[in-house]
Amino acid sequence: MNTPEPDAPVLLKEPTGGVPPVVDDIPSFEAAVERLAAASGPVAADAERASGFRYGHEDWLIQLKRDGAGIFLLDPIALQKQGADLSVLTQTLGKEVWILHDASQDLPGFAEVGIRPQALFDSEYSARLLNLPHVGLSAVTEYFLGKSLAKEHSAADWSYRPLPRDWRNYAALDVELLIGLREKMRVALRNAGKDEWADQEFAAILDKGLTLKKPSKEPWRHTSKITVLKSDRRALAVVRELWTVRDTYARNLDISPSLLLHDSTIIQAAQKKPHNAVQFRSIRGLNQRVRVFTGSEQDKMFERYAPLQRAVKPRVWRAAIDTALNLPEGELPQPSPSKTHDGTAAPRSMKYWREHQPERYERLSAAKKVINQIAELTNVPAELVLKPKILRNLCWQANSSTDVEAFLTEQGARPWQRQLVTESVSRVIL
Repeated sequence: MNTPEPDAPVLLKEPTGGVPPVVDDIPSFEAAVERLAAASGPVAADAERASGFRYGHEDWLIQLKRDGAGIFLLDPIALQKQGADLSVLTQTLGKEVWILHDASQDLPGFAEVGIRPQALFDSEYSARLLNLPHVGLSAVTEYFLGKSLAKEHSAADWSYRPLPRDWRNYAALDVELLIGLREKMRVALRNAGKDEWADQEFAAILDKGLTLKKPSKEPWRHTSKITVLKSDRRALAVVRELWTVRDTYARNLDISPSLLLHDSTIIQAAQKKPHNAVQFRSIRGLNQRVRVFTGSEQDKMFERYAPLQRAVKPRVWRAAIDTALNLPEGELPQPSPSKTHDGTAAPRSMKYWREHQPERYERLSAAKKVINQIAELTNVPAELVLKPKILRNLCWQANSSTDVEAFLTEQGARPWQRQLVTESVSRVIL
């Protein structure tokens, strides 16, 4: 007897209530707040940014849905310019649960505009905790609701105004199914005995997401692949100067720094240290003023930024490099301090463990085996059972007198994780 094929997922093309307009003035915002306040139940939320196009990472669109109120697409930039206080949403919605997919991406932006949810349900983390094969929103809605979502505009320039109808449709669909999805996922978590685990994680995600990060003292050190330069101080000076000049122009022009000069070009310049015009011209990225061409519909979006890219002449980069190459030795940046392996900081390199700390490596291998067994028994990915970094730190620092549970608590492991792993891990590492 043939097993019937499962029904194909239904592609959801539009929200049930139609495609909403953008709320970008005070009267419309006040009306939206009133409707949200009059409705009931949890709040579905999402946000869109323009990080690959504009300077900064602020939200350019915030999507909200509540049963009985419908979907609202808020323009936080326009609203704040007019004096709107978005924190009123926190007061209006009180202790209601906010439903987000991968909340860690959106909570920092919410906090910056004064929106601070008091309770959270993260559908992406729930999918991971349930060990689903795919955890993207469309895959999860297919799994639980039999409905998939179109994702044509996920990389759009969300600062563009007016927002085209199909972009608004895409944004609205991101919150259309979240309320029903949470109900289904709550049942699945409860049936799997993971609902309390999920709640502990949601509280931690919420706390971390709403805690604004302190700016880095030396942000240029976060340039991609900077570690290939190792302790070459002159090369690091080139990176620092190019990064700083690029950041100044990007901030003033309100354009993504990578659209002016890509990190890979900065690293290439640091490695080659061009001393003359011929060497400078050999580094293509330093001379390519319009630097983005994807061969896709995104090119139309990037075209808007071409005049800004052309405004920064190659001589700007040449001058920055010359400045770095002519710095006195005493003004060159120091290499990043290497992490000590003296019993306090666990290295990530397994090669280092094997070659220099074989006893600790054996301890870590045994602990990993235990974590993998627990992961299989609970049907939870091993990296969720216990963060690999915490496990490395434990196995690096543990001795016969180590209180494993206290150590895990200090490292940020949740109660459910400590309950699962403490006894078994203690047995193999102490």
